[in-house]
Amino acid sequence: MANGGRISRRGLLGGGVAAAGVAGAFVAGRATEPEPGPAATPLAYAFRGAHQAGIVTPAQDRLHFAAFDVRTDDRSELVALLEAWTEAADRMTRGLPAGPVGPVEGATNLPPDDTGEAIGLPASGLTITFGFGPGLFRDAEGHDRFGLADRQPRALRTLPHFPADALDPARSYGDLCVQACANDPQVAVHAIRNLARIGFGTVAVRWSQLGFGRTSTTSVNQDTPRNLFGFKDGTMNVKAEETEALDRHVWVAPEDDPRATWLAGGSYLVARRFNMTIEVWDRQPLGDQEAFVGRTKGSGAPLSGGTEHDQPDLEMPGSNDQPVVPVDAHVRLVHPDQHGGARMLRRGYNFVDGTDALGALDAGLFFLAYVRDPDTHFIPIQNAMARSDALMEYLKVTGSALFAVPPGAAAGEHVGQALFA
Repeated sequence: MANGGRISRRGLLGGGVAAAGVAGAFVAGRATEPEPGPAATPLAYAFRGAHQAGIVTPAQDRLHFAAFDVRTDDRSELVALLEAWTEAADRMTRGLPAGPVGPVEGATNLPPDDTGEAIGLPASGLTITFGFGPGLFRDAEGHDRFGLADRQPRALRTLPHFPADALDPARSYGDLCVQACANDPQVAVHAIRNLARIGFGTVAVRWSQLGFGRTSTTSVNQDTPRNLFGFKDGTMNVKAEETEALDRHVWVAPEDDPRATWLAGGSYLVARRFNMTIEVWDRQPLGDQEAFVGRTKGSGAPLSGGTEHDQPDLEMPGSNDQPVVPVDAHVRLVHPDQHGGARMLRRGYNFVDGTDALGALDAGLFFLAYVRDPDTHFIPIQNAMARSDALMEYLKVTGSALFAVPPGAAAGEHVGQALFA
């Protein structure tokens, strides 16, 4: 996505106010980040374009993701919501308030059209990405809710139940989703909060997830980050600069699905909440951890040698007639060579949501991946991982969803407009 204008938020009143109900550690992270110098210009990404921002955009540090249930059966109300969301998202990603009036400029006897916790904050690289779940096309009984059933993409459905899934329905599925990414946690939270406010009565939040410390790199200019197991994550991720790979693995083509040509230029978004048994993992020897992953913990190089970005040699012999990259290593089981060359564009985040009833950390990886076709680029890989990956002993999937992400909206359009044409 091309960078948009670099604009600060209107109505500066000094420091921002903490968003109600947001985990303290999440919001406090902003205070520890270095403040920009006097000449620094806030980063802003254009909301409108051929593709939605927040996919190939360089992955930001913070996430607020929300899935919504649509509460109306009136198609016109759904379209009106998408129009209002598009306008608000366009404004917020430019560093402006969610509404045209602003958080403090309106009449005192009316609620403001922006909640105000982002007063004084720049755009902070905010991107807002919208997706449509299978429930938008047919309800649980198969009824056509909005006259869209004949335009439902073939691949858009509830993901299968994979081995080792322990899904919580309250953390899964959804008719609509919004992914807000930013370099300031309060900016990301502000975006979701205001979209939920705008949608009150038409939609309701089904579940949401805060994330920090991106676990993938989407640009060659970014260093590979680490997940909560301490390993570099997303080394072989599809990058924004790989235009041919994006066309092959990420963007839906017009000929992919004749009934869903409206999705051309968009993608499919897989969301999976992987809980990590952190305390058990931390007691494993370093050598075992590296064998489970198939990479060294320090440099991220494959166990077959070289540097982080060298391809692993899956045939290199090791000791005891076993390959040096173990047969159950994560790197081997998810490698594109094992799946017809299929790759993903991942945009996942770490999460820590306090502790569970036993005092263990409720923490892990909120996995987000954009793919051209989940039937070829995700489901076979997840099946192989669930059946045989050594890491699965330390992972439990507690949330799952699949969304169709429409292409970007041009000037004068709302997101997903071609679906309703």
